[in-house]
Amino acid sequence: MKTSLLKYVPLIVLLTSVVACNSTYTPKRKGYFKIEFPPHEYKVFEQPGYPYTFEYPVYASILKDTTFFEDKPENPYWINIDFPRFHGKIYISYKEIGKSDLNKLVNDAYNMTYKHSSRATEIVDSAMHTPNGVGGVFFSVGGNAATAKQFFVTDSAKHFLRGALYFDASPNEDSLGVVNNFLQDDMKHLINTFRWK
Repeated sequence: MKTSLLKYVPLIVLLTSVVACNSTYTPKRKGYFKIEFPPHEYKVFEQPGYPYTFEYPVYASILKDTTFFEDKPENPYWINIDFPRFHGKIYISYKEIGKSDLNKLVNDAYNMTYKHSSRATEIVDSAMHTPNGVGGVFFSVGGNAATAKQFFVTDSAKHFLRGALYFDASPNEDSLGVVNNFLQDDMKHLINTFRWK
């Protein structure tokens, strides 16, 4: 009886492989971790001596910028808004108009944004003007650029401030897109509450 069953084993193996080979293979899509975002809540940055004030998220912290490409920053008003939960920072640089030419500052802001055009799929700039009398431009950079969100604000007479959001990760629009969009709301809130002192 055992030998009669053994002669069917090759036939069973052959049928199993034929049926298995005819099934369609569906590759799994690449996935990313789900990110739980906190509610947008803000607190005021208003330090004595600083020529500006604004609201920033409660889940961020302000760090004084102490290095600029291995050199000291131009002035003590350069700061970083750190988002430790997202491994990202908004790098804020401030310049006084008069010591620097406004046209040069604006051109530099555009040039620094468009340096990413080799990796960008698009760059959209939007002019802004807030109720506090602050004007500037907000840049959205699409694709796998190092920074997807940048801005500058100025009063065109005395103050100029530039901000750029960077992450401690390789640029990947698919994985960073949701975080960029979440922090874009915070950047726009910062701009809308921004005031010169």
